[in-house]
Formats: sequence, structure tokens, C-alpha cells
Amino acid sequence: MRLSIGALSRLSGVSVRALHHYDQIGLLQPSEVAESGYRYYDSAAIERLWQILFYRELDFPLNEISQILSSPAFDRERALTEHRSLLLQKRERLDRLIELVSNAMKGETTMEFQPFDTSEIDALREQYAEEAKARWGNTEAYRESTKRAAKWTEADKARLQKQSDEIFSAFAALVGTGSADARVQALVTRWKAFISERYYNCTDEILAGMGQMYVADERFTKNIDKYGAGTAKLMSEAIAVYCGK
Repeated sequence: MRLSIGALSRLSGVSVRALHHYDQIGLLQPSEVAESGYRYYDSAAIERLWQILFYRELDFPLNEISQILSSPAFDRERALTEHRSLLLQKRERLDRLIELVSNAMKGETTMEFQPFDTSEIDALREQYAEEAKARWGNTEAYRESTKRAAKWTEADKARLQKQSDEIFSAFAALVGTGSADARVQALVTRWKAFISERYYNCTDEILAGMGQMYVADERFTKNIDKYGAGTAKLMSEAIAVYCGK
């Protein structure tokens, strides 16, 4: 599936302006930007938007959603199971409301208020929000990154983007070189230091998880390979060598 930003807006109910904002803050980037400037979203990006909207339903702020979805510990299957559970709960409530209205249309009006009660849904929503923070957001790295990001100016963001672009481009220039090559390993050291200095303390464990995610998650692979085909694979393999995985 490949949708333009306008089509995605109509499909999701999220305004084009909001989608532009999601792109600017790195929460949801288009899969492709044509030379004309038109933005397109593939199936992976559309699913990410679906996840974003679910966590918005749980009242998470956008910066926390970004951290959760980007976490190496994020469990897609578990998240989908929870999404389904909450949706089923909502459907049951709607079915009761529909039945109440149908009965009223037949003249069987009753003073039943239970179908209007949202306490069960609210409780489930709160439970999932707390569990999500505990599993994927409640880490020292998460808190540190959020704290630092809150102080960034637009100039800071632009500078960080330029610095990360330089590192990705350097990896891209070495595609075809062995992952254990000294030049490639020096870039891994540089990448780890960049993350630690700018975002949070990047341990070998965190770095290893990120490296796996670069090839396991299609979104990351596509974004990194924009610098050159095979860049994500090289980074993943080089990080594995660095971390001894």
C-alpha cells in the first residue's frame, strides 16, 4: 500500500497539518518524498500511524509515543493484543448502546444507564498506559532522552540532524567494506558516542538492540538506506561485531 499524505489524512482522520508536524518531530516520516515534494506513506508507515493513534487514545504525549515506538524493547505483537482488547471493550459498549436505542425506537424505553458507563474502558486504558510506560518507556535512557529533548531549540534539532546525517553518510560511503574493518568500527564508536552525548547513555546492550532494529524494522532500514543501499545492513553487522554479538 502506498498513500499520498492527502489520502492518508482522509483515511485516518489526521489532518495534513498534523502529519507534517509528526514528520518535523521525527514521529512519523513519509516513506518517500518525490522530487515534486509530494509525500507518500507505505504500509509500515501507515501501521506506525495506527500505533500512534492508539497511544494518543491512551493520552500519551507525542514525545513519549516516539520514544516507545522507537524503543528496542517495543513488542509489536503484545501491543496489537492490547489494542484489540481495548477495541473489543469499546465494541461491547457500543453494542449495548445500539440495543438501548433500538429498544427505544420500538417504544421499549427504559431508564438504563449502564451502557453509558465508560469506567471499564477508562480503567483498561489506564492499565495499558501504565504497562506501556513500565515496559517500553520507564527506563533511564527514556527519561534522560525526554529530559534533554525538552530543552532543544529548532537550531539544536537542525544541528543534531546534520551531525547524524554525517555519520550515516560516512557509513554509506563504506558499504562493501567488511563490518570488522577499522574504519567501520571507528564509525560505530562515533555513533555510540553521538547517542550518549546527545540523547542518553548508550550502553553496549542498548546499541546492540538498535543494531538489530536497523534491519528487523523496515521503517528504520528504509530511512537509513536513503543514505545509500546497504547502509542499514552494514551498520547492523558492524554494531554486532562491536558488541561481540
